[in-house]
Amino acid sequence: MKNALAAEWLKLRTVRAPYGLVCAVGLMVVAGALLSWLIVQDYDTSPAAEQARFASADNSVVITPVVQFLVAALGALVATSDPRLTALTAVPDRKRLLAAKTALVAAAAVVIGVVTLALSVGGSWLIMGDRPPPIAPWDGLGDVLPWAGAAALSILVTGLAGLGIGLAVRSTAVTIVVVGVLLWGLPAITPMLPEPWNMDASAVMVPYLVWEVAGVVEDPPLGPPAAVAVLIFYALVTLGTGTVTLLRRDA
Repeated sequence: MKNALAAEWLKLRTVRAPYGLVCAVGLMVVAGALLSWLIVQDYDTSPAAEQARFASADNSVVITPVVQFLVAALGALVATSDPRLTALTAVPDRKRLLAAKTALVAAAAVVIGVVTLALSVGGSWLIMGDRPPPIAPWDGLGDVLPWAGAAALSILVTGLAGLGIGLAVRSTAVTIVVVGVLLWGLPAITPMLPEPWNMDASAVMVPYLVWEVAGVVEDPPLGPPAAVAVLIFYALVTLGTGTVTLLRRDA
């Protein structure tokens, strides 16, 4: 297992694409900080009546969906970087190979998610200073942790989903399209469905699940435990599909 994990890490760090994804995440953090600063500047120069209608200057809300997508793309790269499965020559045990890929993607997703959220939330906090709600959505660290934890979990799940879909279809481009549909396409369509289907369908979309897991939505269709279960279900279904495909498909 140790050698398989080392081999997967070597493949990942010797190609350019992962570095591009990390740079994209870094650019999102910088762009998010700029967005927070612009919102705060507008807030400070607005009349009190308008200030009461401002949205939060927490930029992590904006960049989390993009980071979800980028980490899913990273999972897809880990799955599809060896389309002919030549790695089986060195690691004939497919279950061990799968475990190494899963561990690598999970570790990368957690690190990227935690670091990104720490920087974006911390930057937002510094920029907002002691300004009152609604521009500042938190009163203390305890208010931040549920949202940050939910966002980090969603980033982990999307990374594993990208890996599972990539193993199933063995195409980076197709995987990225499918992930884009799951993260952005379907959530844009579900609110258009007739009631009550629109609420039920939207409640199980990944972008809304983050808010439900955090418990910051009033009267949510799903409570935090149920929302966590649905997120885990996403990971299990996609990764399970990829596992079955990998174990049954010829190299």
